[in-house]
Amino acid sequence: MNLGSKIAWDDTVLPFQLDRTDTRGRIARLDGVLQQVLSQHDYPSPIEALVAEAALLTALIGQAIKLRWKLSLQIRGDGPVRIIATDYYGPTKDGAPARIRAYASFDPERLSATEDPFKQIGKGYFAVLIDQGAGTEPYQGITPIAGGSLSACAETYFAQSEQIPTKFALSFGQSQNAGEELHWRAGGIMLQQMPEASPFATDGGSGDAGLLDAADILQGEDADKWEHVSVLLDTAEEIELIGPTVQPTELLVRLFHQDGPRVFDAQTIEFGCTCSDDRVRQSMSIYSAKDIAHMTTDEGIVTADCQFCGAHYEFDPKTLGFEAEDEG
Repeated sequence: MNLGSKIAWDDTVLPFQLDRTDTRGRIARLDGVLQQVLSQHDYPSPIEALVAEAALLTALIGQAIKLRWKLSLQIRGDGPVRIIATDYYGPTKDGAPARIRAYASFDPERLSATEDPFKQIGKGYFAVLIDQGAGTEPYQGITPIAGGSLSACAETYFAQSEQIPTKFALSFGQSQNAGEELHWRAGGIMLQQMPEASPFATDGGSGDAGLLDAADILQGEDADKWEHVSVLLDTAEEIELIGPTVQPTELLVRLFHQDGPRVFDAQTIEFGCTCSDDRVRQSMSIYSAKDIAHMTTDEGIVTADCQFCGAHYEFDPKTLGFEAEDEG
């Protein structure tokens, strides 16, 4: 194994373009970040797999947002898996790392260790939310849970909400190198075809439940280009996607050498949670003194735990709630 390559490319997203096919894309490798996301919790294996896939999708999609913006994925269902939530925080300045966090809520009594994790989400929706900061209206796009995987849901979202053909190839799981402990690792590629003409309107699509698919958006030469790069992406092997022995740049050349691959600056990613004493207090400012009283323990304190990082907070109930703020 080339240890230098492993260190250089882990926890990064590399944007690229295929000049001859009008295709853009990104390659992501998550190692320490994903391990830290999952180590905050003691999830059963089906939940770990779903959170790993969602975190990888978030890294791939989030790389496109601007500085200081926030992109979130929310997957909600009526099955044993209630919610999977991720956040991607854009860098605070050029050259700074982006931050990512994720968590899941589920019913352990209904969860099956043998059934396909995706099927345990049930019926629900896949949502992409973009927060551009104070004074702006957050963007939200929602599509139904469909397609058999979270990556298929993301492909449907881009086709349905933005009419941009999108394809993912992902690999994630627990890995172990000689002399190292077992840990989570993930890698993947995202492709998007940029149509030369504006997408045409349609009342329905050929995807699951009548949702739009790439075939409903592209025509003629654009459709041929998309078919070409899609077939090539399908040849990527899981070990190539997840690394660490194959560098992202090497994989790009292997897959798309005839299509003029061109890479841009890689974005580094780290685990990061924005919870704080002040933020928790602010979230509790919507409650009345009566509500706060119901939250108070026998020891006379109000406690709160961050769902993302597990941080524990304790407060004097007299300092919480909108009535306490009014008094101040």
